[in-house]
Amino acid sequence: MFNAEKFIEDQIKKVKAEVKGKAIIAASGGVDSTVCAALISRALGDRLLAIYVDTGFMRKGETESVDKMLNRLGVNHKVVDASDEYFAALKGVTEPEQKRKIIGEKFIRIFEREAKKFGAEYLVQGTIAPDWIESGGGLRDTIKSHHNVGGLPKDMNLKLVEPLRDLYKDEVRKVGRALKIEVAEKQPFPGPALAIRVMGEPTRESVAIVREACAIVEEEIEKAASAGKMKLPWQYFAVLLPVKSVGVQGDIRAYGLTIAVRAVDSVDAMTAVYSKIPHEVIETISSRITNTMKDKVNRVVYDVTNKPPATIEWE
Repeated sequence: MFNAEKFIEDQIKKVKAEVKGKAIIAASGGVDSTVCAALISRALGDRLLAIYVDTGFMRKGETESVDKMLNRLGVNHKVVDASDEYFAALKGVTEPEQKRKIIGEKFIRIFEREAKKFGAEYLVQGTIAPDWIESGGGLRDTIKSHHNVGGLPKDMNLKLVEPLRDLYKDEVRKVGRALKIEVAEKQPFPGPALAIRVMGEPTRESVAIVREACAIVEEEIEKAASAGKMKLPWQYFAVLLPVKSVGVQGDIRAYGLTIAVRAVDSVDAMTAVYSKIPHEVIETISSRITNTMKDKVNRVVYDVTNKPPATIEWE
């Protein structure tokens, strides 16, 4: 049986022995990277610099929230605004694997830049087992390249440290609880962020639309769960589809975009079943999205596909 306290103790010893100089870590504010940052900070102290990269694809209020959380955890960190770089790099890019690889490589290039300023030789990542399993290699088929695996450039000059590499999400959460981290129960959020929740090219406009839709989905589902109307799903979000459909607003023909709502229940992210959300909650989500963005979105659909055959994210 997995023992979180022993895992923490063993990893602190291992990292102290392995990392002789300074290190940086990508800290997105999600469960994996936050648990990893808090764990490695115990081993390295100020020899670790956590880098939060604002790609322009983050959720509503995410950057400010993560900055405050890392301060509370006492983790030495820095916020880097790289949104202009990311939107420029993804201009015209629509293919999901290409998106992930561009995002992954750009992360590394930014970390290399920051590592040079900090004098770091090591890159710590919160990679977990499903990341490298789904990214393929050897006899494994590539389901989707996780940016922290499939997007790593071959000429990377930082030494890689991945203390959570053999853990599954439920085990990472146990480590987070043992470390008393507030995001231990937080729903997963993909490294490429909202760039892969826009089907097609992620522009500033399309990302702004899906950011608002995701915020509405999260708010309404969390409110319903708090009121005892439903169980909180494992993961829940919105996706912007590259599809327009005809609708009506008042007596006027509307031609607007489509938002898909996705909510799933899982333990380890390897398999998942769609959440049976009460109809009234879905109706409230739909009404809020179409009313808030009535000049943009006129249709909302709910995804009822399990994993497999689908993956949890759409890209």
